[in-house]
Amino acid sequence: MSGTERAAGGGTERAAGGGTGRPDALYERLVAFEGRSAATAGTGKDPVNLPMIRHWCEAMGDTHPAYEGPDAVAPPTMLQAWTMGGLSGHTGRSSAYEELFALLDGAGYTSVVATDCEQEYLRALRPGQEIGFDTVIEAVSERKTTKLGTGHFVTTRTDVRADGELAGTHRFRILKYAPAARPPRKRETRAAETRAAEAGAAERKPAARRPRPVVNRDNAGFWEGVAAHRLLIQRCGDCATPRFPWLPGCADCGSREWDTVEASGAGTVFSYVVMHHPSFPAFDPPYAVGLIELAEGVRMISNVVGVPYDKVRIGMPVRLEFLRVDEELELPVFRAGGED
Repeated sequence: MSGTERAAGGGTERAAGGGTGRPDALYERLVAFEGRSAATAGTGKDPVNLPMIRHWCEAMGDTHPAYEGPDAVAPPTMLQAWTMGGLSGHTGRSSAYEELFALLDGAGYTSVVATDCEQEYLRALRPGQEIGFDTVIEAVSERKTTKLGTGHFVTTRTDVRADGELAGTHRFRILKYAPAARPPRKRETRAAETRAAEAGAAERKPAARRPRPVVNRDNAGFWEGVAAHRLLIQRCGDCATPRFPWLPGCADCGSREWDTVEASGAGTVFSYVVMHHPSFPAFDPPYAVGLIELAEGVRMISNVVGVPYDKVRIGMPVRLEFLRVDEELELPVFRAGGED
């Protein structure tokens, strides 16, 4: 079994100092860490096991039959999960990674964000297999400037073994950076707001518009439903499995036949994140984005409204409503049904 997964973020990067790429004294110290071991002969705290596979699949909403039963295999994307050390960490770790972080912290690059990962799968992992791994600091970038701030990208490579045989490789990249300075928000007085309102719409800067959703032949029916204030869910025409988001075929039985059912609008917060940065036009962080589990058995991502962002909780009941964000666009959002 082989395959590659990529998940990227962080936007366009460029070398600091005008893009010359000339190394400085700090970079010469940083690049010396390339090739140093961060963990040698590490061992997974648990063998590959069905309970962890089940928890993963439930969280991801993955019901593929290959991950169940006596001949089950682990989802390939769990590769990193078997190497995690939890709160107590792992034995066999070297001091190289901590030394590298201390050097970056001392230079003012005190913030950190994960930017992307790359995985290569060589063979399936099966319950009962013991996991071993080695991790090396593969690369440290020159100084880069991003929208978040200026810093250095650090890439580690972990070779994962199952019962002694190489099963896959996991590359993980983070950015250690100094946050970019943000201009202070203007605090307009009530009198200034009144004057601005009296100036008339022609003299005011138009409000930024939300990005337009991508509408194609596979999801056009969903957006037609939204325009009519109906949240439509696909249902397989053969096995009757509901699915969301809209897809051309059923992930369970492969059928291309389907119809739709209208969601009742009732749901609960299955998971959520609070968006603090980066700031984009038409969005005013912080705000909550929830993974909503609908009563019909599917999950969708949308904003949670009607409650402060720091009051959103897993399990909180919510109800569908449609929010007009500009003269052309309405979006389905979920209003909290009450605080815990």
